[in-house]
Amino acid sequence: MTDTPTVLFVCIKNAGKSQMAAALMRHGYGDAVHAFSAGTHPGSTLNEESVAALEQVGAAATGEHPKLVDPQMLARADLVVLLGPEVQLDTGTTPVQRWVTDEPSHRGIHGMERMRLVRDDIAARVSALADELALRPRV
Repeated sequence: MTDTPTVLFVCIKNAGKSQMAAALMRHGYGDAVHAFSAGTHPGSTLNEESVAALEQVGAAATGEHPKLVDPQMLARADLVVLLGPEVQLDTGTTPVQRWVTDEPSHRGIHGMERMRLVRDDIAARVSALADELALRPRV
């Protein structure tokens, strides 16, 4: 891994969870890490509730849009984090983690309440990953 690790967060649509993970990583750790996201079958727009949930904690997905994983992204990544059990991606020799995040809708929780719980679960995982990578929080 390089001095400044590069983490690629991937979900299917790149509209919510992977965007959220990258934004939370950038927000919490700034220049200590290169965090970006992509999808295996990207949607056309970001999930509005996901963006709003990020804004509630001071993080932002400003300028982001759903994008397809490409070979250059994989080549730059020191670590790929797959969000969800359904995401399939051949990363070659790049190390992979799979995060099966909380899904509050399975418990009947929807809307912004659901998205806040998803955000908080991803934020805790981002923090644990930052500890693994020995990243210093942004001041």
